[in-house]
Amino acid sequence: MSDPSASPVDSTLPTVGVVVLTQGTRPDDLERGIRSLLLQQDVRLDIVCVGNGWQPTGLPSGVKALGLPTNLGIPAGRNRGVSQVAGEYLFFLDDDASIPDPLFLVDAIGMLRADRTIGLLQPRVVDPAGIASPRRWIPRIRKGEATASSNVFSVWEGAVLLPRAVFDATGGWGEPYFYAHEGIELAWRVWDQGFRAWYAGNLVANHPVIQPTRHADYYRLNARNRVWLARRNLPAPLIPVYAGSWLLIQLVRWARNPTALRAWLGGFREGWATSPGGRRPLRARTVWRMSLAGRPPVV
Repeated sequence: MSDPSASPVDSTLPTVGVVVLTQGTRPDDLERGIRSLLLQQDVRLDIVCVGNGWQPTGLPSGVKALGLPTNLGIPAGRNRGVSQVAGEYLFFLDDDASIPDPLFLVDAIGMLRADRTIGLLQPRVVDPAGIASPRRWIPRIRKGEATASSNVFSVWEGAVLLPRAVFDATGGWGEPYFYAHEGIELAWRVWDQGFRAWYAGNLVANHPVIQPTRHADYYRLNARNRVWLARRNLPAPLIPVYAGSWLLIQLVRWARNPTALRAWLGGFREGWATSPGGRRPLRARTVWRMSLAGRPPVV
């Protein structure tokens, strides 16, 4: 078991630093997620619960708390937790997600060790109440069966495993985004390190079906961050191609929802008018590898 108080400690077990992010608004979900971590077998876990604008309290023994005085946003909150944990691997879990299988982490690590070209792993996401999962949880254009595994070029960020060395080389989660598309950037930068991002359809994380539009700034931030994603990561000739592709997609998608379209277009303009933070363009060979693998970064 992964109980930090267990004795003796098997030094041969894989070590995982776990960052659980929360704002303290879902205590039951948070408790469920942490409990699912403590039930993991055949791994040694170092867990920190990061409170984004909240001081975590009432945590199980051995789970550390890091309270951030203000909500720094999702990617920055995750990054702050990384320095608080040790481990060869890093696992990020949102507070409304949980892991139903106690062998999940050791099985996922086994996949990474068996194929050293995989630098990031996202499991299949399933609603614990049996509600049909939205297709957006399968991070590929040609969705196919949710149980089918494949290379991917973006990730659902609620449950993600990486070797720590790969995460460090990517520069971590893109903090300027605050919310939305930080998982695309992380996947792209994993590819840029010479690895692959992998969707493991045979592994499961639980998460309730919740509409992303519950976030007040959903449309604006999605649009702004699409532009920022291009400006931060793409070679200069591909920036207008990628941004233009998404502009056309959204014009078609929201043509019958003028309120959503106005918000999206406002965010699109904001993306060009404001600084996206540091720029780190993908190497030409990365663009070529991604293209050969099925998705050039133009849409």
